[in-house]
Amino acid sequence: MTQKDITFVADFLTEHFNEAPELYNRKGKYFNVERVGQYLKDEDDDLVSPPNTEGNQWFNFLKDTTHLKESPLLFPYYPEKSLHFVKRQMEGIIDQCLQKPADVIGKSVHQAVCMTLYKISQSEDSTPQLFKLPFLWNDKTSNLHYVLFTVLENSISKIHILRRHTDTSRSVSNGIVAVEFGNFLNNSINESSDSRCYSCLDAHFYDDETVTVVLKESVQQEGKERVLAQLPLS
Repeated sequence: MTQKDITFVADFLTEHFNEAPELYNRKGKYFNVERVGQYLKDEDDDLVSPPNTEGNQWFNFLKDTTHLKESPLLFPYYPEKSLHFVKRQMEGIIDQCLQKPADVIGKSVHQAVCMTLYKISQSEDSTPQLFKLPFLWNDKTSNLHYVLFTVLENSISKIHILRRHTDTSRSVSNGIVAVEFGNFLNNSINESSDSRCYSCLDAHFYDDETVTVVLKESVQQEGKERVLAQLPLS
């Protein structure tokens, strides 16, 4: 908790949980917690104890800013209502804002191509996660769209690069390629071909012409080596 949080709680306790000796002989609650609970009730009734907005910097700012008073971009404030009421109001407005774009985008999207990446047994109860690291990149200069991913069951030392033209009516050669890292980082003739093998931890496009990959040494030992490599798409 921050010091501001602690101060807020302390002020609340001081205001609402003072000792009340005159109430000790009466049954029921000695303390007033309704001012907190009223905000959490899931009902449309007005608050029992509405907040005092006098001196609130935001409200003062709105009052002094003429063009913001009636702005449709500001969410209306309901000082007499609970948080549940405000939440429902906001959800309704957000749903209304998103409905039109969802309809338009949904009608404009269609399948351009279908590729089988892997097959799994239909009898398995739970489908394993075989598709990993999907990263999208759009080359606006060449109007090309790329997807980087790995297929775990195939080989953890490979990354796949899928390329499509943003104009679905056009086709691009070499639509999908796989890059295998293996032991290409061996820099000594004394190292055996199987001594150092690398798998891909992560991969992202650095720019339109370069892919950045994070590689991990695959041997089961402490202090596995990590390598940051820049690979040209060419």
